[in-house]
Amino acid sequence: MNELIEHKLSLLPDLPGCYLMKDRQGTIIYVGKAKILKNRVRSYFTGSHDAKTQRLVGEIEDFEYIITSSDIEALILELNLIKQYDPKYNIMLKDDKTYPYLKITAERHPKLIVTRQLKKDKGKYFGPYPNATAAHETKKLLDRLYPYRKCHSLPDRVCLYYHLGQCLAPCVNEVPVDTYKEMIDDISKFLNGGYKTVKKNLQEKMNAAAADLEFERAKEYRDQIANIEAVMEKQTMMMNDFTDRDVFGYAVEKGWMCVQVFFVRQGKLIERDVSIFPLYQDPQEELLTFIGQFYGKSGHLLPKEILLPEGVDREIVQQLLQVNVFIPQRGKKKDLVQLSIKNAKISLREKFQLIERQEQRTVGACEELGEAMGIAVPLRIEAFDNSHTGGVDAVSAMVSFVDGKPNRKDYRKYKTRTAAAHDDYGAMREVVRRRYIRVLKEDLPLPDLILIDGGKGQMEIAREVVEDELGLSIPIAGLAKDDKHQTAQLLYGNPIEVIPLKKTSEAFYLLQRIQDEVHRFAITFHRQRRDQTALTSALDNLKGVGPKRKKQLLKHFGSMKKIREASVEELRAASLPQKVAEDVFAHFRAEKTEQ
Repeated sequence: MNELIEHKLSLLPDLPGCYLMKDRQGTIIYVGKAKILKNRVRSYFTGSHDAKTQRLVGEIEDFEYIITSSDIEALILELNLIKQYDPKYNIMLKDDKTYPYLKITAERHPKLIVTRQLKKDKGKYFGPYPNATAAHETKKLLDRLYPYRKCHSLPDRVCLYYHLGQCLAPCVNEVPVDTYKEMIDDISKFLNGGYKTVKKNLQEKMNAAAADLEFERAKEYRDQIANIEAVMEKQTMMMNDFTDRDVFGYAVEKGWMCVQVFFVRQGKLIERDVSIFPLYQDPQEELLTFIGQFYGKSGHLLPKEILLPEGVDREIVQQLLQVNVFIPQRGKKKDLVQLSIKNAKISLREKFQLIERQEQRTVGACEELGEAMGIAVPLRIEAFDNSHTGGVDAVSAMVSFVDGKPNRKDYRKYKTRTAAAHDDYGAMREVVRRRYIRVLKEDLPLPDLILIDGGKGQMEIAREVVEDELGLSIPIAGLAKDDKHQTAQLLYGNPIEVIPLKKTSEAFYLLQRIQDEVHRFAITFHRQRRDQTALTSALDNLKGVGPKRKKQLLKHFGSMKKIREASVEELRAASLPQKVAEDVFAHFRAEKTEQ
């Protein structure tokens, strides 16, 4: 604990609020909330912790706090701060966890669609469904039962759906608003358990049609009944009140937390959501944050009712979401919560070995590397590599790894501007300078370690730029390869020496992954440049072939070789005019004859 933190801890109030933990670069790495700030923040710096919390605390160099007037305000503020700063140690539910829903649009002539996007519009949403097939099957069934609009845009004549009795043809008929309202009400009742009434009515109609010897119509009713049974009655009934509810359960083990959410719709358990993440604060507090994000950032549709396990502050969730929240004490609802908790424990146990292995390969490898080099744990690593063919089309690339994993949004490609051909040192000097001038100018996070794909000379060039020119103090290491072009040695220090690493160690595997990735990224960029150059030079001075058509040809054929071998007809298929296609064909045919 440094003096600054020690002083700030003595000033913490006995009030609710949020705290923001910062690393040595001033980056916010964790946001938390507390009913009593003084007790919660102090707890990070006293007593023993699991390895993950120790890792977090080891990075904290400073903290700030914001006082709130209530616990609910602290939760809302925490959610907003996490959204604003995206701290690396906070859970951040991703938007890719989406489920299919049915939606009745709020248009003058509404239609029913399947969507994975929940928007704050006037449409009516139903779901989620366990998968897209279930959603589409339900929509198909409703398409047959209710004559709402089926087309995306109104045509100028009636379509097949009208003749089948499945559309009111608003394209040519005036359909009253009340007719749609009645239909939407019927669909809503149907999807909320009222399909049994519809089924009963269809059975009565089928019997009446059969009694009148209208066997074709009776068969239509029978098929509709069979469809309802197939689509709506697949799952086992868990509750008989048809209330849409989400059921939360959680489990905690060895510093990790698993949250399971059961979606109960129309009395049936149709789907579950599983999330596993590191735990840094009280589990009940973490669950509140999770729930806030679950219905906020991730956009899940709020049900009529939420069930929570014991120990969670029900009032806060109810205030936050404005929905009925219960902590059941007995009966089927209690059984559902217990089932969710049981599943959370099983999921956590199953995933734990995989999680531990992943930790060992990523953050664990960073810790091992830092220890071997005698530096602070390099959680942010940036690596550079050059690529060219005989000095032509020279490019450089930089990849970024954070916590031992690729951070692709920070990858950068460089076309060298000032370095001469064949001048690898000049290229390295230029791109390292450009990278860290921009980092300083835009106040981006600095790396904990810079890796240079090369030996002592390349390392010295990078050091001159980083330390002598820019005045930065960042460890710089080199990655040397063997004659098989594979990672062989890590070079570091003053004087530079080989850092001994076992080739079976996680640190060495991490270096291999970084070196392979920066090489792949540089080579890919170089090939793109080379292909563009080859295309430009080969098609230069050809009448009718400008930059746009050059790009068009490469996109269509994929390579210069295929363009050279193309017939006039094939060139025409790439959208070239007849005369231009003939000129290109003649050009390459003459070129071939000369060879």
